[in-house]
This record gives sequence, structure tokens and C-alpha cells, in this order.
Amino acid sequence: MPQPSFSEVHVDRPLTSISVAFLQNGQYVAPQVFPIIRTSKASDSFFTYDRDYWFRSGQVLQRAPGTESAGSGYTISTSTYNTVRIAIHKDVDDPTRDNADEPLDLNREAAEFTAMQIAIDIERRWAGDFFTTSVWNADTTPGTLWDVATSDPISDIEARALVMMENTGLRPNTLVLGAQTWSDGLKNHPDLLDRIKYTQRGIVTADLLAAALDLQRVLVATATSNTATEGATGSYDFIAGQNDALLLYTPPNPGRLTPAAGYTFVWTGAAGADNEMGVRTKRFRMEEIESERIETETWFDHVRIAQVLGEFFSNVAT
Repeated sequence: MPQPSFSEVHVDRPLTSISVAFLQNGQYVAPQVFPIIRTSKASDSFFTYDRDYWFRSGQVLQRAPGTESAGSGYTISTSTYNTVRIAIHKDVDDPTRDNADEPLDLNREAAEFTAMQIAIDIERRWAGDFFTTSVWNADTTPGTLWDVATSDPISDIEARALVMMENTGLRPNTLVLGAQTWSDGLKNHPDLLDRIKYTQRGIVTADLLAAALDLQRVLVATATSNTATEGATGSYDFIAGQNDALLLYTPPNPGRLTPAAGYTFVWTGAAGADNEMGVRTKRFRMEEIESERIETETWFDHVRIAQVLGEFFSNVAT
């Protein structure tokens, strides 16, 4: 037998050019749907105006010479936000870090890990509170589901857009889709394919769908999570309802006297929280356990502002 053997001349060791980790590439919609309002206080109030006063007709009267004009007015009230802090850490102990093979970078990986956990939680909170029934102006299930070729999703969406316009004078500009609503219901729907068949790409994209529906943007919620407890077999599901859709109006430039379906308030008072969602990651020494702690946190509050500026579609695809 030839010597030395194959196994004797090579000892398996980790490759330094690659490693495998599932850093989620799904679209988190929570930081995108509501405009982000960065605040200097963790909680506060803001003024709101009663829509009924501003839209009431019949108050302007003909004025005769020498008489006063008709008088009217409106009420002002306040609403509040109250940011909460969510946080998670991972400890990297000295012996494990010092003994780690290339290409492992345990501190960096801990930062990636904790940041992803924060992103999942932000998405989960938004979807649980707002991408669901009994929140917005109406909950609609189409008579014919959108993954059926004979359905008419364009008319279904336009009908609810017309309701919003009638109630508020504002046309919705944003559509949030669950993953299956997009992939099975709209992406390959014959009506939409017919509308864009002469475009350069000839396939339905989120941008083309937005143009077809006269919207500014379409967001597809594809972020997923494992809902099983640690150590149990993974149980994966899309975070936002995959068979649902949400049509709403959000202002491109929030400001005074500006209506919106909702806002995301982010407290900027936390030192170092300088990105849009206020997420910061810290590294500090835990000498008592001979470790470095990698900790990620943020302060935020998703707030529904105007119920009438949202129209929810539930179970639109099988």
C-alpha cells in the first residue's frame, strides 16, 4: 500500500474564504411603511384635528352688506406616543474567542446576530399590531381570491382606494403585500401581465405594480422567522400575514397639518443611536464572566394616526 496515505498528508480545517450563516435577505417592511419621526423625548404628545370639522359643508353662507360673515371653527385634541426599549445581547467569552479558527470573528458575528434579532422583533411588533384585521377602516376579503385567474384585484384595490378618497380626500399611495399575496396572487396575474406586456422586462415587479395601480410604492413583506423554542425543530413562517394586503396613505414629507395612516416614533436621546430606526450596538467588558458583551437595542413606538387612511385585505390568496 502506498505511503503516506491521503488522510495523512492533509488534516481537515475550516476554510477561511467562506462560512455559512443565514443573514436574512427578506424585506423588512416595518421601518418603511410608516414615516419615521425622530424625537428628542422618549414619550410625548402631539396635536390632532377632528376631520369632521374640516370637511363639513354648508357652513359658508351668502353675506349681505353690513352683516357679519358666517362663523365656524374646529376642535384640537392630543394623542401620545411612548417609545419602548427592546434589547438583546450575546456574550463572547475570552477563551472561546481566543481559540476560534479563521474565518470566525465572534465579536462581529455577535453584532450581526443581535442586529438581526432586533430587526425580526421590530417587524413582528408592526405586523402583529397593524397588518391584521380590526385595525383599519375596513377589512375586505375579495369575492374571488387574487390567485384565481378570473379575479379582478385591480378593481378590488381601486374600490377601496375610492372609499379612502371619499372619506379623506386623499388617494392611498402605498400597498403592503404578504409574500403569498405577491407571488401567487399578483405577480403572475393575467390582468397585470397584460398591462405591462409591452414594458422592457415583461414581468410584474413591485415598481410596475405600483405604476399600474397609481401608487407611489408597493412593499412585499418577505421577512421570516423561526417560532420554535430553542433546541426544538425549526418552525419557519413569514412574519407578516402572507395572504394579506394593506392599502394606506403615508405622507412623503411628514409635517404640521399632515395626515398619515401611522408614524414610527424613534427616540434619538439614546447616545449613539444615529441611524434611522435608532438601533445601536455596544461592546463592553464583563470582567466577572471574562467576556465581552455585544448588545443591540433601540427605542421606538409604531402608532396608528388615522384609521380611515388604511384599508386591509385579508385572506386574498389560498
